[in-house]
Amino acid sequence: MPTVRRMTALGRSTIYRLMALKLFPVAIRLGPRAVGWRLTDIDQWLEERPDATH
Repeated sequence: MPTVRRMTALGRSTIYRLMALKLFPVAIRLGPRAVGWRLTDIDQWLEERPDATH
């Protein structure tokens, strides 16, 4: 999670909210209390994400 948070500049609760809305890559369960993501999935999500500039 820390690496994904750094890569996306999103907080933990935001990532989980986006996952619930099906707007973030699906996590892979690594253990009872741990999840991870494929780097390729995160990279693709970042590429396809609209710019957040105002």
